[in-house]
Amino acid sequence: MDGPLSSTGEDMGSFENPASNVETETDDIIQQNSDNDRVGEEPKPGMKFATEHELMAYYMRYVKQQGFGVITQRTKREANGRVKYLTIGCARGGKYHPSHSNISRPCPTIKTDCKARINAHLVEGSWVVTIVEIGHNHSTVSPQKSRFFRSHKCLDEYSQRMLDLNDRVGIRMNKNFGALVVDAGGFENLQFQEKDYRNFIDKARQLRLGKGGGEALTEYFKRMRLQNDGFVYVIDVDEELRLRNVFWADARSRAAYKYFGDVITFDTTYLTNRYGMPFAPFVRVNHHGQSILLGAGLISSENTSTFVWLFWAWLECMDARAPKAIITDQDRAMKSAIAVVFPHTRHRYCLWHIMRKLSEKLGSHAAFNAGLKTAIQNALYDSQTCGEFEEKWGQFIKKYGLCENAWLQGLYNERSFWVPVYLKGVFWAGMSTTQRSESMNAFFDGFVHFGTTLKEFVDQFDNALRKKVELETTANFNSSNQTIPCSSAFRIEKQFQSVYTNAKFKEVQREVWGMILCNCILISKECCISTYDVLDEITTDDDHVKSIKYTVYFNNEEVDVKCTCALFEMSGIVCRHALNIQGGMSLW
Repeated sequence: MDGPLSSTGEDMGSFENPASNVETETDDIIQQNSDNDRVGEEPKPGMKFATEHELMAYYMRYVKQQGFGVITQRTKREANGRVKYLTIGCARGGKYHPSHSNISRPCPTIKTDCKARINAHLVEGSWVVTIVEIGHNHSTVSPQKSRFFRSHKCLDEYSQRMLDLNDRVGIRMNKNFGALVVDAGGFENLQFQEKDYRNFIDKARQLRLGKGGGEALTEYFKRMRLQNDGFVYVIDVDEELRLRNVFWADARSRAAYKYFGDVITFDTTYLTNRYGMPFAPFVRVNHHGQSILLGAGLISSENTSTFVWLFWAWLECMDARAPKAIITDQDRAMKSAIAVVFPHTRHRYCLWHIMRKLSEKLGSHAAFNAGLKTAIQNALYDSQTCGEFEEKWGQFIKKYGLCENAWLQGLYNERSFWVPVYLKGVFWAGMSTTQRSESMNAFFDGFVHFGTTLKEFVDQFDNALRKKVELETTANFNSSNQTIPCSSAFRIEKQFQSVYTNAKFKEVQREVWGMILCNCILISKECCISTYDVLDEITTDDDHVKSIKYTVYFNNEEVDVKCTCALFEMSGIVCRHALNIQGGMSLW
């Protein structure tokens, strides 16, 4: 009995299943390069081929030479699944049907309703071409450009093996692809593009568990569930039920988030780079300034869809309460995922990561150490308003001829994500960079090494967390059992001593001692609000001393102090400038 006739619209070169040992049927056919006397011959009705593969190999060579791509438009199968009829048509066949969601912003389309195609039947064990349409209603391309059509792309076994091996040892995607380009003698000699390679890596990357890793994870999750009902874990598998991503959080992390969940950092680089562990921790600092874990994941890739999955898993675990602020590095995939899952969360880039790139990106500039680096730092750290920053930025860009520098232009376009003056209105708990995440990752240094397997990591994970809990318990005891003496006669310092933990009170005392370096001047007084200029002497890393002017506003009626440095708003510590104002000394 004949099977149903279906319209598949299948692109002959689709990378839907790019596992390292699996290729599409068409790719197999292309690679065979079987000898055929009809090479270059135009298809005609009545042509016969011994097998479907021979038919496909002939036609694919023909269309590639003619400069167009193809798709399988229709197939008909017998009851046993064997194909007995097929139509292979131009990839530009069919009509474009816009969806209701994109009528105002239509997507590009290749569809022109082209009728070029061939039909073939299986007749007495041979494939016979029955219908041939040669003409196109659009222009074709040169044979050299045919490689851009999906039907002519082929990620061969050698390339798959090299890409996967290089990816496993941590070679970045762009360098990995670049090595193949050089090996092939140029882009034109590759049968695939960088986008196809990235798709292959994204889908071929599975969570590389190693021997015993899967069992270790399962046993760990079972053990934690028995010990604590508050333990939560989520597992993500692919279409073939292979483990792809994992997330978990214990009861302590979930409880801590209720108190310390306003701002978090998220970083995937440290253990991944150092140990090959795709570890993705959610981190916050507690009232002692210690890093605490608010959940963790093991991920197989770092693309937007993976981060979206992980963020949703974490958010659901935390009772759908999104953080008010989050700090990450400049990862585009993270940025896109945060916009999807945390649309109302203030997102900040790690300033430390950006500043670390200065030498790499601008070190070759003749004036880098002769004024340029200092000018950039002054614009970032000394600007009190957004307008002041933009003025200073524009000045050094013009002075040092950097108008065409793409890296700086990209940073400027995203200035609201990383420039301190744009972030002053948000509480960051003293976490200006993802170094907090790195300190959490560094906490595992005593428990993992370069050769650590996932099984060993899981076994050591509990030990590391128990040590972290012990450090917090010790800090709690010390703060309740020990007192750090006040360093001044100000009553306000005595009040701080009673409400801050010892670690945070030390930060307060640094500001109290910093008052010595400040010079306060009353600028104006209007009604109950006094305005002061406070000059602060700051010593830079190279022992250079510079004076920075801050403005402090004191509301006498509401007993409210506000400084343009915004240290209190961002870190919860009253700054030396606010402590210094003469108008409020009676209060202190």
